Amino acid sequence: MMVELAGTDVALALREEARLLGRQLFGDDSAKGARFADRLLGIYQDARDKDILLIHNPGGWGNSPLENCMNWERSVVAGISTTLEKLGCSCSLSQYFRGGVGWREHLRDIRDYLRFFSFERELLAAEVEFLTRHVENLRVVMIGVSQGAGFSNAVMQRLSELKRVYSIELGVFFFHRPQRVITERTLIIDHNGLMPDAVIEGDLITMVMTLPMAFLRWIKYRLKGKPVNFSRCIKLAGHDYHWEYPKVSQQIGDFLMVNFGAKR
Repeated sequence: MMVELAGTDVALALREEARLLGRQLFGDDSAKGARFADRLLGIYQDARDKDILLIHNPGGWGNSPLENCMNWERSVVAGISTTLEKLGCSCSLSQYFRGGVGWREHLRDIRDYLRFFSFERELLAAEVEFLTRHVENLRVVMIGVSQGAGFSNAVMQRLSELKRVYSIELGVFFFHRPQRVITERTLIIDHNGLMPDAVIEGDLITMVMTLPMAFLRWIKYRLKGKPVNFSRCIKLAGHDYHWEYPKVSQQIGDFLMVNFGAKR
């Protein structure tokens, strides 16, 4: 799908740079390279007159559109967007889907996951570098939950020198907890203020015990003709960071006020 860009010379230069970047990242897979370039130009078009680009990195396999995410995950994205608007910042929202759909894709994704997202983080980092290079004063805020929190941190490490990028990370999976790096532009939330998070603590017994009930919920949805991803059926103690929880909204609100309270 072609993306309309303003200004002929600028449009041609941007399109060529995006396509070149796609070829560099995907090599001989021209279809993926072209899709990458079109996505990048679409985000640019939407963000070029905004103050902040919000990038939502979903939990689970990282392939769920926002409307299919858990209620609490959607509430966090909405809460952040609303808070920034109240601070006088105009925002554009995009999602980065790091995972595929289907068991073959999941097997591939697991390999990248165990390598701290060594491939996917390069792709998102390339997007962010392109956008911040071509949109003057644009700041980027990544929002990641669970596996998406670990992914956001991996990207932040890759973009450590880019001072216009921020990350809000909630409920990182225990496997990636030792690998993360926390900076002044990173907000880490490991507790929802109500109870410890079994995912962060690595409480394997609790996590395993939730699987039978999750399977029953998954079957129930399918029987009702409303199939959902299995990950949406898993209810883990403490792994819930709803915006309505005071500790969650207060920490995020303070972080946004400090960094975006006065437009720069």
